[in-house]
Amino acid sequence: MTDPARSTGPGTPAGPVAAWHSLAGDSVLLDGFHALKHALRFGAEVRLALTADRAGALALADELAADVRDTLAALLTEVPHATYAALVPRPHPTAVAALAVRPSRTGNLARLAHAPRTAPVVVLDNPRNLGNAGAVIRLAAGFGATGVVTTGTLDPWHPTVVRGGAGLHFATAVERLTVRELPPGPVFALDPEGEDIRSLELPDDALLAFGSERSGLSAELRARADHLVALPMRPQVSSYNLATSVAMTLYHWSATGGAPGTS
Repeated sequence: MTDPARSTGPGTPAGPVAAWHSLAGDSVLLDGFHALKHALRFGAEVRLALTADRAGALALADELAADVRDTLAALLTEVPHATYAALVPRPHPTAVAALAVRPSRTGNLARLAHAPRTAPVVVLDNPRNLGNAGAVIRLAAGFGATGVVTTGTLDPWHPTVVRGGAGLHFATAVERLTVRELPPGPVFALDPEGEDIRSLELPDDALLAFGSERSGLSAELRARADHLVALPMRPQVSSYNLATSVAMTLYHWSATGGAPGTS
């Protein structure tokens, strides 16, 4: 069977396909219209953007993203749907995919360490679920958090995480660090035995730390914590989803003095 992604017959998009294969290895995959839209809004350097439905993508831009419509029109190259589908792990309903340059680690680390911070850093301690990590990054971007740091083995720039984050990795600083490498600031770690969050005001320079979905906080992160904080929860309810816990905590921060970024 002929691989449509490598076909070079008459009328096939050999140029875009060859470019995709040459760039994919060290690029961030932006999976879907909304991921590309968000990445462009927050300054991503997009190397290549393909779609199986250029007219449909530009119609979406007219409706939802007029601010980047002209940029999208200049970037998007149309290819057959079979070609598009062969280039991505899981075709997106909008039939759009792009490759972007990953932000500089040096730049991200500088953003995370900059003082004074005007918004917290979210720390995911040994997260396990790629989709949950993506949802947290999307939340953090929406609240204007300084960044999201993961510890452990999960790659926060994995394509599934970027898909879950809808391209909003480019709106906040996302890096993987060890506990010892965490940026400065008081650590408020979420734990069922902690102080009720409703009695606290979370400072802008806080590190808000959340344990893994399965085993909670690691011993190393717990030892680094300055405060243990508990979310209100009905008795006999075991836990909240990780992204839900992050959303509740960031909302509490924003409602007690913090505010989503506007820049």
